[in-house]
Formats: sequence, C-alpha cells, structure tokens
Amino acid sequence: MPPADAQSPGHFLPTILLLLPFFSALVILLGHRALKNASVLISVGSSVICFIASLALLATKGAEGTVDILKFIHVKDMITGVDLMRAGIDAMIDDQSRGMMFIVTFIGMLVHIFSMGYMKDDEAKPRFFGSLSLFMFSMTGIVLAGNLVMMFIYWELVGLSSYLLIGHWYEKASAAEACKKAFLTNRIGDFGFMIGILILFGLNKGDLDIDNLKTAFFHANADSLVKTTSPGLLTVAALCLFMGAVGKSAQFPLHVWLPDAMEGPTPVSALIHAATMVAAGVYMLVRVSFVIVTPLAAETIAGIGCFTALLAALMATQQGDIKRILAYSTLSQLGYMVMAVGAVAMAALHGEAAHGAHPGHPAMFHLYTHAFFKAMLFLGSGAVIYACHHEQDIWKMGGLRKHMPITFWTFAIGTAALMGVPPLSGFWSKEAVLGAAFDSGCRVLFLAGAATAALTAFYMTRLLVVAFFGKARTESAHHAAEVPLVMALPLALLAIFSIFSAWGPFSDFLQAMKPEHVEGHDTVLWTSVAVLLIGSISSFLLYKGKDSDPVRIKLFANKFYFDEIYAVIVRVGQDGLAWVVTALERIFVDGLVARLPAAIVARIGAATRMLQGGHLQGYTFLLGGGIIAVVYLVVFVLPRTH
Repeated sequence: MPPADAQSPGHFLPTILLLLPFFSALVILLGHRALKNASVLISVGSSVICFIASLALLATKGAEGTVDILKFIHVKDMITGVDLMRAGIDAMIDDQSRGMMFIVTFIGMLVHIFSMGYMKDDEAKPRFFGSLSLFMFSMTGIVLAGNLVMMFIYWELVGLSSYLLIGHWYEKASAAEACKKAFLTNRIGDFGFMIGILILFGLNKGDLDIDNLKTAFFHANADSLVKTTSPGLLTVAALCLFMGAVGKSAQFPLHVWLPDAMEGPTPVSALIHAATMVAAGVYMLVRVSFVIVTPLAAETIAGIGCFTALLAALMATQQGDIKRILAYSTLSQLGYMVMAVGAVAMAALHGEAAHGAHPGHPAMFHLYTHAFFKAMLFLGSGAVIYACHHEQDIWKMGGLRKHMPITFWTFAIGTAALMGVPPLSGFWSKEAVLGAAFDSGCRVLFLAGAATAALTAFYMTRLLVVAFFGKARTESAHHAAEVPLVMALPLALLAIFSIFSAWGPFSDFLQAMKPEHVEGHDTVLWTSVAVLLIGSISSFLLYKGKDSDPVRIKLFANKFYFDEIYAVIVRVGQDGLAWVVTALERIFVDGLVARLPAAIVARIGAATRMLQGGHLQGYTFLLGGGIIAVVYLVVFVLPRTH
C-alpha cells in the first residue's frame, strides 16, 4: 500500500487521533491535583476533537495508504542493504480503520459526556478522566496500527488502561480483585499473541507490516508463504494470534474476567463492553484474517466462538445483577463475531462464495451495530442504577417504566436491537452472522447460533419485564426519577443509531461494514424470526408479574462453576508446583549448593585451626616433625624413584 500524501488531511489526522488523547492523559495524570475540575474539560474536549477528526478521516475516502508517524526500529543488512526489520508508529488508513475509528471515538465521546453526570460527586474524578484518555489513546493505536509490533504495544496499553479503569474504586476489595483478574487473564492470551507475531516475523523475514504480510500470504507465484510453509506451522501461527483475541475479547476459556469487570464504574462498562476493548480482539482477527488458511484453524476459531456464544447466553438467563446480564450478553455477542470470522474462513477454504456477500465482513458488521445498542444498554443500566441509589439487582426494581420514561424507551429500543427485532440494526447484523454460519457448510454452527439468538431474546425480555414493568418492589425503585439531560442525551443519540445504523444513509460511508441483505437464505430469515418469537414470548409469559425468579438453575446461576474450577486448578497446580520448587530449593540449593560446601570448609578450618595453638613447644614439635619427614623423603623415598 503506498504512503498517503503528506499534504492530504489523511496525513495529520491520524497524528491528532493518536497524540491528542496521549497528551490529554499525560497532563491530567501528572497535574490532576492542580487541575481538579479542569481535567474533566480537558478529557471531554479531547474526546470531542478526536470524534471530529474521525469524521474528517471518513471524508478522506479514496486517499488510502500508510502514514509513517514514527520509526523506532529500522535494521538493514550492512552488505546487501536489505531491510531486516522495520517497525514504528504506522497508521494504516483504509475503509476498515476509518469505520472502526468512527465507532471508537463516537462511543468514547458519549461515555465521556455521560461520565460528567455519573461521576460528578466522585473524589477521584480527575484520575478517572485521565484513565479514560489513556484508554482512548490505546484504542486509537490498535485501530490505526499498520504493523503487528505497533498493534502489540497498544494492545498492552489497552490492558493497562482497562486495569486502571476497572480498579478505579480500588478501596473495594471486589474491584481490586477484578482489575487484577482482568490484567492477569489477558496476559495469558497476550503471550500467545506475541508467539504468533514472532512466528510471522520468522516466516516473513522480519517484515511485520500488515499489508506486506497479506501480500506475502497471497503472492501470485510459488513464493507465497501459503505454498512454502508447512500447514502445521501456519495453523500454529493463526491459533497463536487467535489466543490474543481469546484474552481480549473474553472467549472460552479466558472469558472469566469480563463479568467481574462490572466492578468498575458503569461508564467504564459501556466503554469496555461496547466497541472498544473487547472488540479489539475481533478487529484484530478480521485485520489478519488472511493468516487463517488451514481448515483446522478456521474450524477451531468458529467452534470456540460458537461455544462461547451459547455458554454465555445460558449463564445470562439466571443472573440477577443488571450489569452482569449485559456482561454475559456481551460475551455471547462476541462469540457470535468470532464465530463469523471462522465461518467466513471455512467457506473460503471450501471454495464456496457466500450468497449475497457483504462488501464488509459479517463480524465487523455485527461489531458495528452491536457497538451502539450495547453502549446504550450499559449507559441505560447506569441511569437505572443512578436513579435507584446504586441498586443493581433487577428483582429489587420494578415499575421503572413510569418513573423513567426516557430511559425506559431507549432501553427498550436497545433491547429490541440486541434481540434482532426487524427492522432494527441488530436484525440485519444477526442475519449476516447466521448467514455466514449457514454458508460455512457446518449445520452445527448455524443451529447453535439460532439457539443463542433464542436465548438472547429470552434473557433480554426477562430483564426488561422484571426491571421496568409491574410494581416497584423497593423504596429505591418507588422513588426513582429520570436522570438529568447530560445523561439522557447520550441515551437518545445511541437509541437513534440502534434503530438506523444498518440502514443505507447511516452506513454507506462505512464501506468496510456496509450491510446488504442476505439473499437466497429463506431458511436463515425464517429461523431468525421463529427463535425471536419463541424466546421473547416464552420469557414474557414466564416472568410477567413475578416478584422472584420462578426458574432456578444453579449451574447457570453459578456460571458453570468455572471460577471455582480455576481456583482449584490454581491451588493444585500453582501451589503444588510451588511446593515442588521449594522442596528442590531446600534440597539442592540450600543443601548441596549452599550448606554442603560451607560445612566442608568449616570442617577443614576446624582441623587446621589445631595447628595454630599459639604455644612455642607445639611449634617446635611441628618443626621437628617436618625435619624428620624431609630427611625420610631424601634418604629413603627419592633414591628409589631414580
């Protein structure tokens, strides 16, 4: 891909998008005590300017290329002059990065504005907004990354900033544990991501530029990596990169951190769970999808995504915390997106062109629509929690429809979009994902995806009916009132996008995600409508007028006991390994290495100390003994040796 014209807006806009949040975070975090309330204005102003810059970047369509902002590694062969390695801050400008940047900056701006009302009484407000700016800097870096070295650096920065945001209320033990859990769980996936990058580094002779890697994989002649590399190594490279997405996008078995991330402030939940951190894994997978060139890699990715979607949907049906229901919903929808990545790769490997294929990727299409209604749902849950005096249990709410009409209608629109009610945006993207699963040739994927859609309709109808309908069950719900305008405005804007984001006027400028109806798939359409009706109607009839949950499935409520299983694994594995290492250390290090030589030297020293008694007669005796020994050697021993 040729470099972008230095005189075009596409050259300086990526620099603004990268550096403005960075300097905003730097100023706030270093001078938060002096700035105080001014830090809020700096952070919010930075987010607004970044959103405007992303809109300007959309207007540069046609000026695609890679902008070299900073080169920090450039190694050449001294003899041939060939590049051995080149890495830096390279901004790749194309339809996909433009579309993703619009989503990240738009959601980020609305979260900043919502936080002005939600966090107004928080004493650590400057630190919170500084961490928000750091998070935005990290996410814009991932979106614009033109090479895998840059992507990995910003990948780690997202992990750091999410750690700071989830643990904002670190005085709470649960928040402190949640941020540590998120950080450590992501490190497992990041280790695999790093191994995958190193494998590609070796295969492509040190060139980790994404566009160059794609060319190397699909070169027209026999020199392509696909033809010259063993399928086993290509599978390992693809699955190692996928490990990074498993950690960041919370796929099984590294999914356990995401529900606990709810311990952070609710705006953080909206930022992490909507279109930013958790979507980074899906974005990365689509960006490097050319690496998925073996059936095993494609089937593994699709299978794990499908399993995660179904597993999380089952967990969500028995949760009582409003934010945890939405968290498991995010897990499920991320599984949908990952399943779409694998399904598209499977269809391509089978040589079957998808009917009515989208100009963009189905996973990115669902990421795009999901961003708006999920951010709106999380901010709506924050409005509910704020109005109910920080109550999060839906069974202690009820009747909020009358007290909070704006929140109710926006929340209902978001719920309908998530369920896939036509003609809302979620319907079209869900159709695209199910269509990709159908085209993959694996009916298990399609049936599991349909079952997940039915469960989504079930648990979201349950949430809406229990929290907003019926009578108020507690005093906090009875005295709930509508949130102020600064919190209601983002809800209204996101509700509009939840309805229309998949329609032409809204989506035409996002070519990488532009929707197109899946034609020739009547099975997909009717199955989608059927599972929607089954899930929503059964849930409405089951939970209408109930004051407690009539269905109690401990396995689902306790999240299939994954946390307990992992605790045992850590206790047995880690503690057992620590016991073995301690035993070996005491035997070999403390015993043979440290104590044994010291004991031998001490014994020798004790024996030789007897020769230094300090008595003249003793020294005379030793002198005489030495003379006798010398005479004996000279007279009797030495003559025999000649």
